Amino acid sequence: MKSERPRQLSTAEERRETVLRTAIGAFAARGYWGTTTTEVAKAAGISQAYVYRLFPSKELLFTAVVEHCFVQVRASLERAAADAKGSSADVVLDAMGDAYARLISDNDLMLIQLHAQAAAVSEPAVREAVRQGYARLVEYVRGASGGTEEQVQQFFAVGMLCHLIVSMGADDVDAPWTRTLSAGITHY
Repeated sequence: MKSERPRQLSTAEERRETVLRTAIGAFAARGYWGTTTTEVAKAAGISQAYVYRLFPSKELLFTAVVEHCFVQVRASLERAAADAKGSSADVVLDAMGDAYARLISDNDLMLIQLHAQAAAVSEPAVREAVRQGYARLVEYVRGASGGTEEQVQQFFAVGMLCHLIVSMGADDVDAPWTRTLSAGITHY
């Protein structure tokens, strides 16, 4: 007689993580406005009512996704800073920049960032999540690198330029303008 293991039910926190991971893919593909909670629920294999129990609104679900992505970015920068081959601001910032370039080769993470920036224009809760995420990242980068205000600003400016280069597939176009934008910038 074959023994069957009892079905183990997942906890609310495990379901929350499943919904969050599922929502990342959905929001990355269609953005804040183009994604419904019904689609997220179906992809996660749960009811829309349960999604709303975990995240009482689409806005709260999206801001949780945005915050999750900022946590991923921070963790990547922390690892890079810890592994940097020196302690000067330039060395640490270069290591973090390389880690970030690798991280945004994950299109879902980059797309969430781009969609969040677009939604922040008209959605106050998303705007606040983006502000808070960048506030924490800027302070982390400043502290971990010991960089000047100008160096930290340049770090984030190059990161935004990386978004542009990757999102429009500048590597696929051999033209003076793409070489100008991409000069000296590593992306994967």
